[in-house]
Amino acid sequence: MPAKTTTTKRKRVPRKAKPGSSGLDAIECKLDVSDSSIREVVTRVEKEGGSIVGSCRDPLGGKPLVIAILPIGRIEPTPFQRDLSEAHHKKLAGVIQKTGTFLDPVITVPGPDGGFWTPNGRHRLEAMRRLGAKAITTLIAPDRQLAWQILALNTEKAHNLKERSLEVARIYRGLIDEDASRPETDFAFFLEEAALVTLGFCYEKKPVFAGGAYHPILRRLEEFSDEPLRKTVREHEKRAEMVLDLEERVADVVKRLKERGLTSPYLRTFVVARINPLRWIKGDLPPLEQVLKTMRERAGKFNVEKIKPQDLASMAGGPPDEE
Repeated sequence: MPAKTTTTKRKRVPRKAKPGSSGLDAIECKLDVSDSSIREVVTRVEKEGGSIVGSCRDPLGGKPLVIAILPIGRIEPTPFQRDLSEAHHKKLAGVIQKTGTFLDPVITVPGPDGGFWTPNGRHRLEAMRRLGAKAITTLIAPDRQLAWQILALNTEKAHNLKERSLEVARIYRGLIDEDASRPETDFAFFLEEAALVTLGFCYEKKPVFAGGAYHPILRRLEEFSDEPLRKTVREHEKRAEMVLDLEERVADVVKRLKERGLTSPYLRTFVVARINPLRWIKGDLPPLEQVLKTMRERAGKFNVEKIKPQDLASMAGGPPDEE
């Protein structure tokens, strides 16, 4: 595998556009409910016992949208979403009950086997179910690919690293089920970071996992591949196994440090930083597999007797271990 240079790709921040220079005028957003672009959605809504409230074109991209009221039982969250937060949906239910009005439609797309999926609205959906609602307002996008863009869409509750990683892993497996022959790079937008795929596979096998300690290393060395998903999934699974194997060694070092009376929420981060060879490398970077192998060897030779309390002080500003 060729070495990787230290050039880091930065996410491009869109330049602020001139006011009134993008998208459609308000009058151009009108879309008749009989338009051919939404015919299949309208038919499905009626078949599922819902009612069409209106239709329009998205004012930025001009894509067709349908506004409908659907039976609440005909909507399900996409199967690759993060786990439901009990506290969050109960809090939402309390707010909705207090106002007596549901004002924030859930976004949905046609489901693959009937009904509808929501990539953005799971907690609102569950809150309404908690209140015993019969129906719910929804904004329907005919393009089911929108369901894969959950990380970009789901803003009602901030994702932590574990949630983001697990969602990416679930999206990845869903993409494979649909068509494993497509190149991984086609889905870079949906998946956000190649490192999140590997971390997601780690969290699937070990839910209590300190992913934050390894994320900076994976993010620096992993990139999306032009190879098909059926091949790249095996690479991510292999790397996940290597990370979990390394974590066992690191966990042993952390345990021995604690036995010496060293206590800090940054112990694991400290150990990972000490065995990480990247901080000394100038120029081309080695492959991730080589780095993980080196770190595993260094963890096995880690001398806890040489570590002093003052050595941990430099980690106070870093991210605490996730456990």
